[in-house]
Amino acid sequence: MEVISIGSDRELFNDSSPVQKRILAYGLLFDGLHIVVFTKKGYQKKVFGNVHIYPTNSISRWLFVFDAYRVVKKITNEQKLKPEETVLTSQDPFESGLAGYLAKRKFGFRLQLQIHTDFLNPYFSGESFLNKIRVRVAYFLIPKADCLRTVSKRVRDSLNKILPGLAERTALLPIFVDCQGLRNAPVKTDLHKKYKDNDFIILMASRFTREKNISLAVSVMPDIVKRYPQALLLIVGEGPEKENLRAEISKLKMKGSVILGGWTDNLASYYKTADLFLITSDYEGYARTAVEALSCGLPVLMTGVGVAGDIVREGDNGIIVPPRDRKNLIRELLGLMANRELYEKMKIKLKYEPYASGISWGQYLEHYKKAIISC
Repeated sequence: MEVISIGSDRELFNDSSPVQKRILAYGLLFDGLHIVVFTKKGYQKKVFGNVHIYPTNSISRWLFVFDAYRVVKKITNEQKLKPEETVLTSQDPFESGLAGYLAKRKFGFRLQLQIHTDFLNPYFSGESFLNKIRVRVAYFLIPKADCLRTVSKRVRDSLNKILPGLAERTALLPIFVDCQGLRNAPVKTDLHKKYKDNDFIILMASRFTREKNISLAVSVMPDIVKRYPQALLLIVGEGPEKENLRAEISKLKMKGSVILGGWTDNLASYYKTADLFLITSDYEGYARTAVEALSCGLPVLMTGVGVAGDIVREGDNGIIVPPRDRKNLIRELLGLMANRELYEKMKIKLKYEPYASGISWGQYLEHYKKAIISC
């Protein structure tokens, strides 16, 4: 079985990146794995055995789709790929999906569309005009795909509501999280020793982008520290919204109560020594960090996105609030900090009854392979 994958993750060209290591493992599952990546000019093709990573080297982002199709056409001709022995998998039902659809029409390949974000959430389409177009593209492409992969029950169920009949063609395969590895990871940094003056540490770990709505978390902190002066919001990550967040923290005079930290390779220690994990996203396909936090025994307070209601369960191992609901977020944060009995109940449950055993990397690879070859 030959697989052609179309996506936009440029970290595949970084030899030290986890995503490249993951792709090389995927390559062992198939006769050949050809990955086409949306890029601007300046990238070189990489080859690792039967894994080939091709840049589009486009002069403009508006040409990504057509350049990806051109690369797929070249791969098909050079490798003499046969329709009955080849599956195309596109990493989203938008630009990548459109390139995959064009190749499917031309060569007769089976097409898998992967859906990693909750594009049916109204906040997704409301974020930009481009996202509105993407939603229309997804509505067009999804019925034409041979199979789908969704990463959460929420996304799968929302798809089935508006496009009935997709269940038989849809594989639910979440993003892999090494739950056991996280549980076994040693504590290298104790946040309560690092921030000795803070008695309740709220942790966030995220890219600083608009849809993560981290500014909502920052905006509630004056109300939190009014009641609990030693509370700390620690936000770990990087992204385009970083300077806006700095400005908001300064404006609210929260520099001592809200800390922006860069990415860390020691996130397991943070999960294990913080008091609460917080997600305030407008929309998510999965919310991997929530699963990681639970694996480390850390209760989660999150908006109703991604794994909320499925893996994160209200009053069991976490609290769920509606997106963009500032008043509710303040009430639930203060309530959880005041209700030590509920908080300790969550901690004990996570310690002795992990939310899920998780699956091994080997088992995950088998599920991944099945989702492709059964398309």
